[in-house]
Parts: sequence; structure tokens; C-alpha cells
Amino acid sequence: MQNNTLKIGMLGFGAMGKAHAYSVANLPYFYGALPFIASIVGVCTSSLERARAAVSPYGLTAVACEDELIENPEVDIIDICTPNRLHCASICKALEAGKHILCEKPLGISAKEGAELAALAKASGKVCRVVFNNRFIPAVMRAKQLVDEGAIGDVLSFHAAYLHNSCLDPAKPAGWKQNADICGGGVLYDLGSHVIDLITHLCGPMAAVTGMEQIAFPSRAGMDGTPWVTNADEAFYLLAELACGARGTITVSKLSMGANDDLTFDIRGTKGAVRFSLMDTNYLDFYSAEAKGEPIGGLRGFTRIECVGRTPAPGGFFPSPKASVGWLRGHVGSMYAFLDAVHRGDTQSGPTFAQGAEINRIMSAAYRSAKSGCRVNLAEDNA
Repeated sequence: MQNNTLKIGMLGFGAMGKAHAYSVANLPYFYGALPFIASIVGVCTSSLERARAAVSPYGLTAVACEDELIENPEVDIIDICTPNRLHCASICKALEAGKHILCEKPLGISAKEGAELAALAKASGKVCRVVFNNRFIPAVMRAKQLVDEGAIGDVLSFHAAYLHNSCLDPAKPAGWKQNADICGGGVLYDLGSHVIDLITHLCGPMAAVTGMEQIAFPSRAGMDGTPWVTNADEAFYLLAELACGARGTITVSKLSMGANDDLTFDIRGTKGAVRFSLMDTNYLDFYSAEAKGEPIGGLRGFTRIECVGRTPAPGGFFPSPKASVGWLRGHVGSMYAFLDAVHRGDTQSGPTFAQGAEINRIMSAAYRSAKSGCRVNLAEDNA
């Protein structure tokens, strides 16, 4: 049965919580007359005082405890934007209460936890998704179409990276995403989960991984500003083998001088190639080997596809399909896809908890590879 009124309880209201709240509030502008009405009925953070201070500019209601939202029979959806180690307990309670769930990445802090949560989600019959928002950027959606249509042929190789500069100053207090006790890992869990999802989403499953981690500053200021021993990777380098036979590299780093939010991928096949940069979000570069190379190069070369604000219906008309697109567009698209799935009762389309659990499995294997110095075959990996 379709649910036309969707009430959301939000856990956490940091940068991602604000991005989610923005997306919910602005869906009608981007998608027109929606077949559902979505609203955030309450927000819970680490304390009621912090929650009130955080949500007051946005006209939202703060609650003292997540159970007020999870146990509220009028709440349909629990939206989880809390630190990684808190995901599991909140998800279990929310599923027990019969809620649909949208959870920020990564799903869990281990392969075992991810698999358990995916199994619970499947048994629940509820719509449970992980926020891999970069899938919903127009240029990435176009890349997916081209790869699926066979426009680049069989994938042979890929190179992907997500680079930040946020760990270069050891005097700057560490954030929770740098603390393995809270995050479950380091930059691989934070930025790497996005990149691994994109490569598997575009190119297919991973078959084996070889990883190498880096801590450039073994001692730095901790979250409270006092000296702290760094306990999680600040950069991670991954050699990945896909089930289709392709080989490639994934680099994720918060040690990249000059970087901002530099997410890139470059995928090469037997008939063509696609490449993308989040810092140049409006365009997808596409190369076709079928273009004529003569005379004097003919029309062969990378073509810039002007994806800009064009998205599948019913989106793409605001502010204009010709208007430049920004980082938030991926979050708006992610939120629309999730809420539309809840409205239609679609538990199958992704990014599902099962897909999120697979990302956790790959990352866990990568960490074991980094510690052992050995390649990990995912088909034989039961850890």
C-alpha cells in the first residue's frame, strides 16, 4: 500500500544532517508536484541543548532521545546521520519498530556488522538504503548509462581517487572521522566507501584487493586538542581486481595538498572511456574509439557531455536543465530516490543495505591486506 505522507525522524544534525534536511525541504522545487509529502518531525543529537541550538534556524523540532522518534507510531522513516559506531544499535531498534531507514555511509564498522544489518533489513521488508549520494549526480548517472549500454565496451582498467587536505596540519584537533574507535576505520571508511561504491556501481563486483595504508602524522592533536596517537589511516591505496577481469587503482587521502573535495574516476574499455571530476561536476568526458580518426584526427577524442542540471524525469527542470549543478544535487537526488522508493514500496533498488554491506566487506578485506601485505581474494574471504 502506498504511503503518501512520510514522516521522518532524524538522528544527528551535523553537515550530513543538514544536507538531508535541505534535500527534504527542497524536493518540490527540484521534482515538482510529488506523489508524497515528506517532513522531518524531530531531530535528535548528542544532547537536547545541542539539538535545539542546531535546528532552531531551520524551524525543526529537537527531541531528547532517539527512542522518542523510533518508538513514535507516526514516524515512518529513521534517517541516520550519526557517527559510524552508533549506526548498528539505531538500525536494530528502528527495524524492530517497523521503520524504513536511510543510513549515512558506511553501513557498519565491520564486514560482520554490515552483513548482519543487511540480513535484518531483508527480513524486515522495509526500504533500507545507504547514502551513496554521488550515484545521483547527473554526470555519474550518464556514465552509468553509457557503461551499461556497452558504449565503452568491456571494462579493462580504471583509476579513481577521492582527495582532501584535512589531515595536513597535526596541530589541528582531529575530528571523529579520524578516530577508528568512533569511525571503525580512517579515510578508507570515510572517503573510500564512496569511491568503492562508485566503481562497483559502474563496473561491477570486486574480486580481489591489495591495500596499503599511510599515517603521515603518528602523533597529532586529538579531538580535545591534547596530544593523541593517530589510530586510523590518513591515506589508503588500493589495487583492485574486478570480477569482469578489469584492474585498477583507488586512492583516498586526506593528505593531499591543494585538494578540496576532489573525487575523480577514469574508466577505460575496449571501445571507449569515461572520466569525471566532482570539481567539474557539470560534465562527463566520453571517448569513443568508433569515431573516425581521419583526416588529421577526424572527430576522435574526448567529448564533453553537458550533463549539467539534466536528470531523469520528473527532475531536471529546476532551476533549469542548462543551469550548473552543485554538490548538493547528489544529496537531493539520493533523498528523492529513497522517499519515492518508500512511497512505492520498492525494497530492491539501490543503494541497498546489501550493497552497503558489500562495501564494508571490501573495506575490511583491504585493511587485512594492508596489515598482512598480501592480496585478498574476496571469493575465498570468510573473515
